Amino acid sequence: MRILFIFLILGLNSFSQEIPSKWEELTASDWPQALEKSKRTIILPIGILEKHGPQGPIGSDLIRAKEWAERVSDLEYAVIFPDYFYGQVNEARHIQGTFSLPSDLTMKLLEATCKEIARNGFNKILIINGHGGNPSFLRYFVQNQMESQRDYVIYFYDPEGDPEYEKKLAAQRTSDAAGDMHAGERETSELLYLRPELVQMEKSTSESGKDQMRLKNIPNIYRGIWWYASFPKHYAGRGETGTAELGKLITDHQVSSIAKALKSIKEDTETLNLQNQYFDDVRKSSTEN
Repeated sequence: MRILFIFLILGLNSFSQEIPSKWEELTASDWPQALEKSKRTIILPIGILEKHGPQGPIGSDLIRAKEWAERVSDLEYAVIFPDYFYGQVNEARHIQGTFSLPSDLTMKLLEATCKEIARNGFNKILIINGHGGNPSFLRYFVQNQMESQRDYVIYFYDPEGDPEYEKKLAAQRTSDAAGDMHAGERETSELLYLRPELVQMEKSTSESGKDQMRLKNIPNIYRGIWWYASFPKHYAGRGETGTAELGKLITDHQVSSIAKALKSIKEDTETLNLQNQYFDDVRKSSTEN
């Protein structure tokens, strides 16, 4: 009888530790435990609202980022911030369904969001991004963290190439990887795996995803209008070639890679220490001058 009682107590303790990972599903009384279990680490998945060819849901980027975060947290616990779809998507404002805020507001909103996250006890914020138009904006945002001292660190998941994975990916592809830039085989496959009920594959060939080549080449020059010049329909690739099998390969790789990074982030103490040391040196330099 005593042994049974001990097992019941252990079971209850184990159950009580199973707290949600989503911010909005936690109770206020869960908060201290969530901070401890996550080692004060939170995932901020960022997507965007924009057209994804004629077949994909407008929230494709947000859906993928959220799914990655949830699957990652199942492997390596962290709290997940609610839906965040404010980013750089000026190139798609001519198409209905796009949600694009002014650039200065987008930057201020992300800064304010991270500060408010930190005020709630998190000192490690991992941004994972699902939108191809965001990386330059996000790298600039992270670099701007060096403008003033703060008691938290922002980490941006920005993966390097994985040759073994790239081989497997190439073996399963049926479309040209170079032209698969938006709502093509890759992204459509991911949605077919993650949320197949939202993909309307019968519409995937109703528009062309070919490069329209409407700009003359000027060597070594970047122009903001390049995307619209090449893909005015906001569709780049062949979505009709997508498969759930390919989507699973892509998703599994992303989740595994992010989880590995998250595990290291949770153990990291060096980054914040170096940030503090940097600002100490800034103050010393200002005093000396």
